[in-house]
Amino acid sequence: MRAIWKGAIAFGLVNVPVKVYAATENHDVSLHQVHDKDGGRIRYQRRCEICGEVVEYKDIAKAYDDGEQTVVLTDEDLASLPVEKSREIDVVEFVPSDQVDPILFDRTYYLEPDSKSTKSYVLLRRTLEDTDRTAIVQFSLRQKSRLGALRVRGDVLTLQTLLWEDEVREASFPSLDEKVRISAKELEMSSTLVESFSSDFSPEEFTDDYQVQLKTLIEAKLEKGEALDTEETFGTETEEEGGKVLDLMEALRRSVEKNRDKKSAGSGTKSSGSGTRSSSRTQKDDDDKPADKKPARKAPAKTRKGA
Repeated sequence: MRAIWKGAIAFGLVNVPVKVYAATENHDVSLHQVHDKDGGRIRYQRRCEICGEVVEYKDIAKAYDDGEQTVVLTDEDLASLPVEKSREIDVVEFVPSDQVDPILFDRTYYLEPDSKSTKSYVLLRRTLEDTDRTAIVQFSLRQKSRLGALRVRGDVLTLQTLLWEDEVREASFPSLDEKVRISAKELEMSSTLVESFSSDFSPEEFTDDYQVQLKTLIEAKLEKGEALDTEETFGTETEEEGGKVLDLMEALRRSVEKNRDKKSAGSGTKSSGSGTRSSSRTQKDDDDKPADKKPARKAPAKTRKGA
């Protein structure tokens, strides 16, 4: 891995020099656009609308247009901003880890010690582990002020960038205000279904079905060209009871039975689109008893806006 940034975690008078690495990578099959008529590659050019010349990327600057005037901002202009010169990951506060709403998580980075002594790094890591706290930090990276969360993964500190509070949309759906009747029996059967699916999460057991099938399709087209028969390549799938309408209790009961049969037969690698779901549609049962109360909704964690 190649470090994308160097700096230091600063909390109080303690300074922890670190290197920052991207923690994730994309394994999707790379596709490009072509003309469907002759297969010619479609390419995009950066062309100046004034002189008509194709402009190289190194000669392109950023600009802001207020509708009347345009202000050109060079790389030197942007680099002159005080926040861009900072190389500190400034710890603002330590909060209980369960207060950081996962919806705020954005990108994840690994932090490697960048000094001869790793004592301050290990001390911070151990402190976060022992206190079950997450460090909320502010820093600048790639021309943006960012909010982040310092967490522990194994023996490595990770930095997860967080969305600002105003970047998370409010969920307001009138349909959720409808009074819904849930019977005790339905709730019990639903809990039984959840229990039949219960497991410890092991991400290595899952595969990306789309990418696997896309690679299969590409290999088949390379071999057979336009003579490819997709049904022969992938087979045909039949949907069980696709058009039949089941009531909610019957759908729950059949789902539980189906999942139990699957587990007793042994389970293999899970896929991104797998999971035992009833393929039948369900209908409302308006004759059941109303639930005592709606489940409480957890409010998103509060974050401190950047200066």
